[in-house]
Amino acid sequence: MKRRTFVLTAAAAAMPASLLTALPASAQAGKTYKEIKPPVPVDLPAGQIEVIEFFSYICPFCDKFEPAFEAWIKTVPKDVTVRRVHVGWNMDGKMGAPLQRIYYALEVLGQVAALQTKVYAALQDQRISLDQPDVLFNWVARQGVDAGKFKQAYNSFGVANQVGRANYTTEAYRIEGTPGMGVGGRFSTDIGIARGPDAMLKLVDDLIDRVRKSR
Repeated sequence: MKRRTFVLTAAAAAMPASLLTALPASAQAGKTYKEIKPPVPVDLPAGQIEVIEFFSYICPFCDKFEPAFEAWIKTVPKDVTVRRVHVGWNMDGKMGAPLQRIYYALEVLGQVAALQTKVYAALQDQRISLDQPDVLFNWVARQGVDAGKFKQAYNSFGVANQVGRANYTTEAYRIEGTPGMGVGGRFSTDIGIARGPDAMLKLVDDLIDRVRKSR
């Protein structure tokens, strides 16, 4: 989705999903991906390549991208480390920060794998106002998570710090749409400029190889 406004262009909205995913990625700096200068610092052991998925729980394209992304994660080489960053943009009056806190609280509790798709469904399909803390904590309890521990994590300094780091990383990678991806601190792309999820993942594979060969 588009940055901050999350509004689709008429052309993208009218394009059939089958065509959107089938378009090949012709790797062109400034067109299908961005070269990040100076590079974003990456805090990983030497030899590891970081790949980041930039997403939002309120982004319908991120929800649809999730199965393909999860399948792709299982194929990455051992020298690739994958993580997610929840962007802080607004949509439909919902503030980004509460949604970011949900993700990072789930991460602290080790519940991302169990609840990631459920959060998408609650917000997008069931229209549950998870940006409202009281609603959120009750919902979390119904998912079998200790609501007290979740609330503590949600309100913690550590999660607030993660939100700040997420915002910095999103800016540093010059992310303009979600889902987007950053590679090795040096490149970024998103579903719009890469022309679809399949093309984006193939492009990311190519960018990973480029980072690897430049070491």
